[in-house]
This record gives sequence, structure tokens and C-alpha cells, in this order.
Amino acid sequence: MASDPEFVVAIPARFGSQRLPGKPLLPIAGVPMIVHVARRALLAGAREVVVATDDPRIARVLADSAVEVCMTRDDHASGTDRLAEVAAIRNWGDQTIVVNLQGDEPLAPASGIRTVAATLALSGSPMATLSTPLQTAAELFDPNCVKVVCRADGNALYFSRAPLPWARDAFARDRAALPVNTPFLRHIGLYAYRAGFLRLFSSLRHTPLEQVEALEQLRALEHGHDIAVALAPEPFPAGVDTAEDLARVERILSGRGPA
Repeated sequence: MASDPEFVVAIPARFGSQRLPGKPLLPIAGVPMIVHVARRALLAGAREVVVATDDPRIARVLADSAVEVCMTRDDHASGTDRLAEVAAIRNWGDQTIVVNLQGDEPLAPASGIRTVAATLALSGSPMATLSTPLQTAAELFDPNCVKVVCRADGNALYFSRAPLPWARDAFARDRAALPVNTPFLRHIGLYAYRAGFLRLFSSLRHTPLEQVEALEQLRALEHGHDIAVALAPEPFPAGVDTAEDLARVERILSGRGPA
């Protein structure tokens, strides 16, 4: 892409987690997870990096870092709602590109962060995200692996936990392998929004498909808003949801190799 657009990165970080309580503060190679995530955002060249939290313990570990901390309300239903409050507090203009980097992504590639910002800048869509080709049938049939199906113009047609698209004839014969020449894409949960749309999105009513699939991005599609989708420029490692994930990332960041 000719030139990288100016963008900010906002990182929602909530202390509570059912699987890993205090997840943002868990040490990885001796450093709290949220600090690793913030460093990834800084490496991407963001104009501004803001961690949005409601917990002073998270704010304290970032006190000597190069990132800003924005204290937000403790009643937000989602990270997106938290970021909408940040956009208002920071007084970001409606056209400001805001990248939503989850606080449990300590391995997020800087190139992916730049790509999702550039995708939004080049598209006519108010929201952008990333995808990557699926590698195995096990991923396709895993409900924890979110799939995305795209239109011919590259915008999202649908996101689902179900195996999509359904290769009818091929799967009638064999479901153990992915059929060739079929666009199976895994969704990567990294988003960019215009700040004005971020505020609008948080005000939209929740929608049936969003609720049944438990996928917040479907709210945008159900209300008629486009989501531009780009391929990630390099592998995008999974985030940290479980103790096993934490051990895997620890091995990588401590220099003991991948799992």
C-alpha cells in the first residue's frame, strides 16, 4: 500500500475473566500480558496507544510505559462499548481510524495492525477486519474458530461459528479434509473503525444473529453496515483464553520456541 494511514490503537482490558482471573496482569516472560500487547501496538506505529480499563491495578502496571491509560466505566457489556467511551473521552474526530486490539493478544503482529488500519482507510466501509485461510477440516468444524464468508467486493457477507461455506458435494463424500478451490477463511478478531462509527455502533440495538452466534460484529451487518475484510499479511497467532494458551505464549516469548 502506498502509505500507511495515521491511526490510533485502543486496547480494552478487563480484570475479570472466567477462565483466567486477572488475565491482563498475568506474567509472560516476567512481564504482564497487557504490557506485551501495548508494545505490539507501539511497534505498529500507532499515533496514539490507549489502554481502556476500569481497574486501577491495570493502570498501575502501565504507569511507566509509553501508552496512555483511560479509565472507563465498569458496566460496559463489551469491549466495543468501552472503546466508544474512550473515543468520547479522548475527543477523537469522527474520521479517526481506531484499531481495536484485544488485551489478550500478546503475539499480535505489527503488520496485521497496520493492515487492518490501511484496509479501512482504502475502503468505503466504516469498519474493517482480517481473515486468514483455514488449514484443516478440524478448524472448519470447530465452533470456537469463527469463519467469515465474503462478497465479491471483499466485504463480509456473514460470520459464523458453523462450518461455512458448506461444500455440499465434497462433504457428502468426506468431511475429513478441506475441498480444494473453496474460500474457507478464519476470522481474526482485530478490528478498525472510524471513531464516528464506533460511537454509532455502540448505540445500535443488539440483534438476533449477534445474540444466537455470540458474535458482536454481526450487529453491524444486521443493521446494514459493511465490514471490509483483508487477508492477514502474516500468521496471526491465537490469543490467550486458557492456561494452555498462556503456557504456549510463555514458551514463545521466553525464547523457548513455539508449542
